[in-house]
Amino acid sequence: MANRSYLYAADSLPTADDIPRPVRCVSEHAWDVPLAHLLLAGHGTAAAPSMIWNPPVGLTADYDPGADLLLGLLRLVGEGEIADREDFDAMVLRTAQHLEKQRSRHFLLEPGEIFSLVEDDLDTAAQDLIDTRIEPAVTRARSALDGREAAWLDELRKDWSTHFASFYADHLYYSFPTD
Repeated sequence: MANRSYLYAADSLPTADDIPRPVRCVSEHAWDVPLAHLLLAGHGTAAAPSMIWNPPVGLTADYDPGADLLLGLLRLVGEGEIADREDFDAMVLRTAQHLEKQRSRHFLLEPGEIFSLVEDDLDTAAQDLIDTRIEPAVTRARSALDGREAAWLDELRKDWSTHFASFYADHLYYSFPTD
């Protein structure tokens, strides 16, 4: 097991019997579900069948509002003092370009590997992630976009790579047929 959170995009949703076609690879992040994944999967979020795991540990969300929220927050973070400015700016550009390239109707978040490390009850893990991490992260990001959360933005600037520097690529550890 690779112990990663995986994020995909598709124009339809997975069912218990089938996965969407095509499934576009967006991002993977080792050892955690990062803030970027939480925000991207933060609108119209619902627990769903997993495309990778047998337990229902997948999540689905609306693509455009999630992408807009992340890119807006990255813009705000970038307005402050950033360590490794060139690396940050390059990461923001790569992220924005990849999100545009993979644009679909839905994000499909697959945190099953992370759940297997930290969750006791896989049957409730997806809803728990929505309730305890996704919804609070979205609320905080919206608050930051409304001019509040200056201290949080400063924290994000100090450790931006932990929250935002995921691996964005056309092929992830788990990729799906493109037919």
